[in-house]
Amino acid sequence: MAMLTRRSTLGALCAFFLAPATYAQERPVYYTTEGVALAGYDAVSFFDGSTPIMGMPENSVMWKGARWHFTSQENRELFESNPRAFAPQFGGYCSFAMAMGVLKSSDPKAWKVVDGRLYLTHSIEIEEIWQQDQAEYIELAEENWPAILYRE
Repeated sequence: MAMLTRRSTLGALCAFFLAPATYAQERPVYYTTEGVALAGYDAVSFFDGSTPIMGMPENSVMWKGARWHFTSQENRELFESNPRAFAPQFGGYCSFAMAMGVLKSSDPKAWKVVDGRLYLTHSIEIEEIWQQDQAEYIELAEENWPAILYRE
């Protein structure tokens, strides 16, 4: 049974890295879905609750080429006062893929706050792998960021 689990995990990782990476023509600093960061989730909500909350377009702000939605004017103002405190690390791209030297999309439902910083991964399954050695993956990802945005 353990062999099957290892094979399944290795197969999933191979599929993950062999699939086309998420590249935009200009490779924006922040990963967006239709121009909206965090797929519309409120960046502040990742830090003040157990579950991130979807923001509203009427409480949005443009920052670093992306539109950021918030649940309230108060959260918008918190973000505006110090956006780097709330914005996800590595431009919101998958932290695990970043550690491997690849740009890959992220899912805001696969997240973790570590030492006051928000990290996203591509999926819940990848998040589970990332959490097994997150300190090492963060260190590797930091070596690749932001130079990875400028690679051919």
